[in-house]
Order: sequence, then C-alpha cells, then structure tokens
Amino acid sequence: MVQASKTLNGDIPMTVIGLDLGGTKLAGALFDDAGELLDRHVALLAKRRGREVGDLITQMLGELLADADRRGCAPEGVGVSVPGIAYAESGSVWAPNIPGWEAYPLREELKRVVTSRVNRVVVDSDRACSILGERWKGAARGSDHAIFLAVGTGIGAGILVDGKILRGFHDIAGAMGWLALERPFREELASCGCFEYFASGDGLARLARTFLAQTTEYRGPLAHVPQDALTAHDLFTAYDQADPIARKTLATAVEFWGMATANLVSIFNPDRIIFGGGIFGPAVRFLDDIRLEATKWAQPISMQHVQLLASELGSDAALYGAGFLALVKGLGAEDR
Repeated sequence: MVQASKTLNGDIPMTVIGLDLGGTKLAGALFDDAGELLDRHVALLAKRRGREVGDLITQMLGELLADADRRGCAPEGVGVSVPGIAYAESGSVWAPNIPGWEAYPLREELKRVVTSRVNRVVVDSDRACSILGERWKGAARGSDHAIFLAVGTGIGAGILVDGKILRGFHDIAGAMGWLALERPFREELASCGCFEYFASGDGLARLARTFLAQTTEYRGPLAHVPQDALTAHDLFTAYDQADPIARKTLATAVEFWGMATANLVSIFNPDRIIFGGGIFGPAVRFLDDIRLEATKWAQPISMQHVQLLASELGSDAALYGAGFLALVKGLGAEDR
C-alpha cells in the first residue's frame, strides 16, 4: 500500500481533515500524517435533513480549517466517510438515514467551501473508511488482505484486497446485511436482507421477541422490558444474568456471525477479519465461539490462517479512515 510522505515543506508535519457522518452525529478531526489526532469536533444531527446536514458538514469543515490556521499548517486534503453509498463518478451520496440524501452532491459542495485551500476532497462509504482506519492505526496495521465487519443497527463490510478497497461495479460492494444465510426466502427479509434481519442490533431484539412469544412460562429479566422497547443492550445485560432467552438469542446470533465469517474467509481469503460496530462492543466475548462456528463452514486452509480480531479504534474507525483517504492518493472511490 502507498505510504504517505512525512512532512510538508520540509519541516511542518503534513495535516489532513477527516469527517465521519454517522446515523446520529457528525465527527471531524484534524490529523497529522502519522495519524495523531490533533483537534476533534462532534455535533449531533438532531433531526436535520437534506441540505441542513450538508450545512452542518461545511460548518464543521470550516472549524477544522480554522484549527489548522491556528496551528500554522495547511491541510493537504479532506476525507469524508458517509453511511450508505458514495458514487465515485458523480461524488454524490445516497444515505438511507438522512431524508433528502438520495443523490446529495456532497463532494462538489465541499469543494466549493475549501476552494483552493486543499489539494483534494475525497468521499467514501463508512465501510471503506472503517477498514482503512484500522489499516492506518488499528487492528489491520501491516495487512493488505483484511475485512472490517461492522455490526450495529445495520451490517456492512469494508473489504481490503491486495491493498485496495473492493467497491464493485456500482460502489455497493460490502453490503453484508443482504448475505443470504437462511432458507426458504421470507418476505420480511426483503427490507434489510437476511443477515441483518437476524444478526444486527435490531435483529437480535427481533429474534428475542420471537423467542419470548414462544414461551408462556418465562419470568426472567426480559419479561420486565416492554417488547417494543427491547434492545440488544438489554440482551447483553440479561445474558450476564444467565437468562435463557438471552443465551438462546446470542447463541443463534453466533451461528449467523460464524456462517458469515466463513463465507468471507472462503471468498476473500483475508488474513484478518476485524469486528466492529455497536454490537462488537459487548459481543467481542464471542469471537472464539464465532471462530468455532466458522471453522465448520469455511475453506479449511484459509480458515487456519485468518485472525478474528476486535476493532482497536471502535467508533473512531471511520473517522481515522476518512483522514487516511485524504492523506494517501489512490484509495478513494474517485481515485480509481
């Protein structure tokens, strides 16, 4: 993989700006070229939609440019991580959690803000940025064949093959929530995909409600949680109390996580799969169990050589990856 240069104008460390647009908040940071986070800003989306979100991003970008001015440095580039799809050709973004972002012209909007102050503005998916962040400063350091599997409200994967991000024909590669792991097909799977339906954060709560509905004698801690308010957090809390419904739900999730891992191993032959997102987190305790399940299904030689690891950057993985996008040419979708 291409390495970044170390200084700008010989003595001033090169800096870049990373922005990570999530489901509920926007995070931004000024990084030096060694990956040290120099300044950070966070803002809640607070029900913003359409151009309001774009305005929030440009406002934070302005704040980070001001931080750079105070430090006496000129950022080399701006990288942005977005949920959904970043279209390389147009620079537009489809973000399902933001009303009005079916084809939002984010790259062009940011270019107008920075004018000639930075050399490049790069926008990419949070899937791609997460694996790049781990490659730069996290659990994928030194690897050119790694996968970041993000399990939260949804499920996605950033896939690094031969040191390059795999994006696919229409920039949608890594939409792992749609992985087919159950048969026969059921109509309720059509809205989010099979894997996500059963094994995302929302999927765990959905599965637990199904198990609760199947028993009339259950008196455990989940019985005291309103069913429509049941969350994955409730399940992990109940699991620690040896609750049978929580144990059954998470054992089922391990089967799905293990099968998905096996498919990734067999198709891509990575040396590392890094588990992140809000569920991993608390589900990191199951990595050994996931490995046992995956070993049943995966190509055996590939499975012997892959490591299953927890994210080292946590919720900052995509933010660091956005900074890395800005730093190293050839990584962004539009650099293809």
